[in-house]
Amino acid sequence: MRIAVLLKEPPADFVSQWINQFCLCAQGRYAFKLLNDLFVNYTNALRPVEDTDNIINVTLQITLSQIIDMDERNQILTTYLWIRQVWFDAYLTWNKTDYDGIDTIRIPSSYVWRPDIVLYNNADDHFSSSMETNVVIRHDGQIMWDKPAITKSSCKVDVSYFPFDAQQCRLTFGSWTHNGNQMDLHNALDSADLADFVENVEWEVQGMPAKKNVILYGCCSDPYPDITYTLHLKRRASFYIFNLLIPCMMISFLAPLGFYLPADSGEKVSLGVTVLLALTVFQLLVAESMPPSENVPLIGKYYIATMTMITASTALTIFIMNIHHCGPEAQPVPAWARRFILQYLARICFVYDMGESCLSVHTDKPAQKGSNYTLNGQAEGEDFTLRVRGVSAGEGCSQKIKDQLNEDVSPTLSPWQGKESHSGWIDGTCVDIDHGEVAGATAETVSESGATGKESAKKREILVESQCLFHQQNIRRNIEYITNFYQEQKATQRRNGEWRKVAKVMDRFFMWIFFIMVFFMSLLIIGKAV
Repeated sequence: MRIAVLLKEPPADFVSQWINQFCLCAQGRYAFKLLNDLFVNYTNALRPVEDTDNIINVTLQITLSQIIDMDERNQILTTYLWIRQVWFDAYLTWNKTDYDGIDTIRIPSSYVWRPDIVLYNNADDHFSSSMETNVVIRHDGQIMWDKPAITKSSCKVDVSYFPFDAQQCRLTFGSWTHNGNQMDLHNALDSADLADFVENVEWEVQGMPAKKNVILYGCCSDPYPDITYTLHLKRRASFYIFNLLIPCMMISFLAPLGFYLPADSGEKVSLGVTVLLALTVFQLLVAESMPPSENVPLIGKYYIATMTMITASTALTIFIMNIHHCGPEAQPVPAWARRFILQYLARICFVYDMGESCLSVHTDKPAQKGSNYTLNGQAEGEDFTLRVRGVSAGEGCSQKIKDQLNEDVSPTLSPWQGKESHSGWIDGTCVDIDHGEVAGATAETVSESGATGKESAKKREILVESQCLFHQQNIRRNIEYITNFYQEQKATQRRNGEWRKVAKVMDRFFMWIFFIMVFFMSLLIIGKAV
């Protein structure tokens, strides 16, 4: 009995995998053989040219990946770059057919000769910002070396228009030891590659053009080529506008309001000093981030102008408060000031006497005839008029009281003599008659002779008139003193009111002037931003 053995065909995937592994092993053996054959008599210390007079051409291409930092104070730009260098090595060529069609190999860059291209304006302390990567070698001898690098380059920062400034930072690449007769540099592109650039929150990249330069240095007669990439940056000013500029504008608009505060509030100077201190804090914040140079930033100029304006407003406020509180010893307002300030300038600044504020000085109306008054604790409704020469009988007393006094029917007791006296009217003058003294004189006179009655009556009238004139002079002096004091008080109040109005008009005038100054300065700074 014959047993038939059936053989199944292997799957296609297994065959393909086995072939790939066999090919890889074969390519691995050929790659190892190629590597040994290439570096048998190779050295990376010399330029890979067959003739020492030949120039090796190096093509440079820069890709900007990210702007890490811009240090304005130290003037250092930190960037993340991809640097590609391409050149031809005359000793690293092979025939593809001899090595199973191997076209390229990748080996460590330390195995081959590398151009000593460095960043001329490097600001790094350690010079170790690049990492070691492999190179790609083609069969025709072309070597491509891609390496990432974090570079710190010096950049001249111009902060004249901060925070609306634009900067130009240059990155210059060139050979450190090879001159133009030994190695030449070429641009792969007219500008750096920005396709993979990561946007920066503070800076906007407007371009990075490349330019080749050939420079003759004083130390050497040979030319040295280099490639300079100019990075054009524009600052995004929104952060500084909302954190530095707008608060400064709002604070500066508070300064003119110090003139609107009432002089008696006691806060006019305090407001100016507080605003000045706030602006000083903002100025210190700007100064800490800016380089110490002669170019003052635009926002710094705005701060200085605002601080100067606030200082001037505080000084003017002190001067105006001195005018407001001039006191009773002040001189009258000059005629030119009364005409120019109180009449012309007051209308322009909308300052009026009545109804403007609770501190306005109101003129009291004169007392009208028939008004009530109080006399000896009793309210009276009759008019009265004080005269220097006496009190009119027809105006001050009624006819009945006059007749009673003329008939000596009002006996009173003298307070200083304790004797009986009478009051009466003589020629329209109210007098007191001391009957104690007059009676003694009259009794003595009558006892001597009856013929002398007329003379004693005449003496009595002379005595009465002399006493009345004496009391009348005292009353007149008292009335004159009261009248003069009242007139001086009214004149002082009038002078103080005029000086206070002058101070108020000056407050309003300087308030509008400083408001206009702040407005135009704000427009100027915003115009620079646009």
